[in-house]
Amino acid sequence: MTTTASAERILVTGGAGYVGAHTVHHLVRGGVDPSRIVVFDDLSMGHRDALPDGVALVEGDLRRRADVESAFAGRDVGSVVHFAGLAYVGESMRQPERYFETNVAGGLVLLEAMRAHGCKRIVFSSTCSVYGVPDAVPIGEDHPLVPINPYGESKRMFERILAWYGPIHGIRSISLRYFNAAGAAYGIGERHEPETHAIPLLLDAALGKREPFTVLGVEHPTPDGSCIRDYIHVVDLARAHVQALERLRAPQAQAEVFNLGTGVGTSVLELIAMVEALLGRRIDYRRAPPRPGDPPVLVASFARARERLGWSPSLTIRDILADALAWHQR
Repeated sequence: MTTTASAERILVTGGAGYVGAHTVHHLVRGGVDPSRIVVFDDLSMGHRDALPDGVALVEGDLRRRADVESAFAGRDVGSVVHFAGLAYVGESMRQPERYFETNVAGGLVLLEAMRAHGCKRIVFSSTCSVYGVPDAVPIGEDHPLVPINPYGESKRMFERILAWYGPIHGIRSISLRYFNAAGAAYGIGERHEPETHAIPLLLDAALGKREPFTVLGVEHPTPDGSCIRDYIHVVDLARAHVQALERLRAPQAQAEVFNLGTGVGTSVLELIAMVEALLGRRIDYRRAPPRPGDPPVLVASFARARERLGWSPSLTIRDILADALAWHQR
């Protein structure tokens, strides 16, 4: 079914990346003409071959105004979906300056280009890392924002910038705080370099494509000692971005935030057991100290997204693992 957003030109920054490319495919599958979609990406983490035919790709650096301007020039962009940025927790603890320069200063470059071209709507790819170590789970959007790593802090800062750009500059925004994206669809899976996400690392290790999987921390205050995360299928995430675009076209508050998760947590050791069940054999793994900046438990409440966006997750952790395994085997 064609979305109301299909009548405008949509700029997707970071659209050749994992979640971005899935969202572009979901837009096209929903009826948006590929010629109405412009992807802006530096291809440092994205892949040209992840994009559908007919989608324009503009290569450039988010931090350079001239590059960003080239994505808007002559295109009458009506909405932006903003994925571009750095997203490694561990790296942010070693190089915080890169995260503030790209995720905050680069985001400001984008917003100023939007202002210059009269573009007033943006869906922002945020993160559950803005919450830090939660006081209670599942986490609601009103939970205090106390990030414990520069990555989460950079996302929190840009959310605050968006909140000010609404009343002052008339730019409407929706920030989507998603939990752990995983899974595969449209022939696209996770292929980051370096890879730091648990599920692709585990699957590659189980298939003999890399060294044995490492469990980072087995002494967390959780039932089995390993980190617990809320894994959400990338297709459900893509659908949420499209629904957020729809909401931005209707009267609303200047800035909104929504959690995207399933409300169900899965520990790292539980992930290993599930993959063992899928493969029908044991998987070797190692134990190592926890990674700096990692909260022990992150599980979402998605009640606000259900009530206001009409969005709920449709796929489970078992769907995620089955789809991701099929992609990794191919």
